[in-house]
Amino acid sequence: MRKHGFLVAAAIILLATSVMLYLIHYLIFRDAHHIYIYLLGDFAFLPLQVLLVGLIIDRILSWREKQAMLTKMNMVVGVFFSEMGTRLLGELLPGFDRPQVVARLGVRPNWNTNDFRQATAFADSLKPQADGRAINLEALKDFLSHERDLVLRLLENPNLLEHERFTDMLWAVSHLAEELEARPQLQNLPKSDEAHIGADIGRAFGALAAQWLEYVQHLRSNYPYLYSLVLRTHPLQDHPSATVT
Repeated sequence: MRKHGFLVAAAIILLATSVMLYLIHYLIFRDAHHIYIYLLGDFAFLPLQVLLVGLIIDRILSWREKQAMLTKMNMVVGVFFSEMGTRLLGELLPGFDRPQVVARLGVRPNWNTNDFRQATAFADSLKPQADGRAINLEALKDFLSHERDLVLRLLENPNLLEHERFTDMLWAVSHLAEELEARPQLQNLPKSDEAHIGADIGRAFGALAAQWLEYVQHLRSNYPYLYSLVLRTHPLQDHPSATVT
């Protein structure tokens, strides 16, 4: 109510000021015809002013605000990959054709925008099926359980609603964690259950890889020093090492 009261008071003050100035103009020059001409001109310009201020400038300000929000969200994405995302890529990789994945997704120093686009398309097209027997499911279960609080905190972040790909990836990882947690033991599972878990792993890995590529491309454009570290340490290569050679 106070906010609306202030706006009403401000509108009244501005309107009264305008009337007063027009009145002073008339008292000095005694030319109502001149006042009417300029008043009509001002009203004629008003729709164009609304167009410029209300649409174009508003769009520019909204775009700048969105860019600032994306920068903040990329910081959150960076925390996720620093804390668990990069390691999770390595944990899930054995369930796939490693040489093919490394060849198609292993980011290299000479990659350009087109290389990232092709790699992302490959990640999105990965079969939603993995060989769970090639992965240490017990270790994966413990790892996801240990990082569960991080995933839940990220899902609670309202800003991430603007980042649909990242949110979908978090849900896929969270679902995989729930599936593993729901089973008292992960050895000697029925073939049908192995296939079900394999599908969950495939879904999580594909979403995780696509989001990782987007994040790495962001580092390439904005933070070359972090990009250099990622190039040396990411698990989608044969010999990851932080040592500069």
